[in-house]
Amino acid sequence: MKRLEGKVAIITGAAQGMGASHARKFIEEGAKVVLTDLNKEKGDALSAELGENALFVSQNVTSAEDWAKVVLEAEKAFGKVDVLVNNAGITMAKSILQMTEEEYRRIVEINQISVFLGMKTVVPAMQKAGGGSIVNISSMNGLVAGAIGYTDTKFAVRGMTKAAAIECANYGIRVNSVHPGVIATPMVVQEDTKAAVEAFSKQIPLKRVAEPEEVSNLVLYLASDESSYSTGAEFVIDGGMTAM
Repeated sequence: MKRLEGKVAIITGAAQGMGASHARKFIEEGAKVVLTDLNKEKGDALSAELGENALFVSQNVTSAEDWAKVVLEAEKAFGKVDVLVNNAGITMAKSILQMTEEEYRRIVEINQISVFLGMKTVVPAMQKAGGGSIVNISSMNGLVAGAIGYTDTKFAVRGMTKAAAIECANYGIRVNSVHPGVIATPMVVQEDTKAAVEAFSKQIPLKRVAEPEEVSNLVLYLASDESSYSTGAEFVIDGGMTAM
């Protein structure tokens, strides 16, 4: 039996990068997946590639109305919601002196508020389904310092995860956070950053960046019943960076 057989998952930011990797892995393991993203062209293409067990829904993750639409579409297409992967996020390479208030608020809206809205919206659906698993993608910068805005919000995701895990335990809903290090996504390994990433990788104890599939394997574990006694926890996948 496949590890997610019979489960229905929502994955945000799923049109490319880690989100697309998670979606492929979930489909391989028997799940039905609702992919959401603002990039409709790439989202539709990935959904078509993944077949009848995938559905793309265009979503602004900062909109409560869009969240309600996504859950409604998931239940209409597949009958329930068992898993939520809050994957959508952004970063910005600016210092605290350079960053505008508008830019900072945008990071907070996408990285933090969206996670709150996602959890708030799916919990009633998971209650109807008899339980579920929420996986919030934070970062190693939810544990140690990084860029302003990004670090702040990824620490917030870690805290929200713990608070929600305690509240939702009575509903049979588990909530955990995943803390990736440097992952070889298109954003990270594009031509103008490739040399810097390669140089940085020499500082990683494992001496390399991770492939998206490696993170997907961890997310798969948390979405599955194999992690049935894990909630409110941080799962770090950073090649040893935060151990130094």
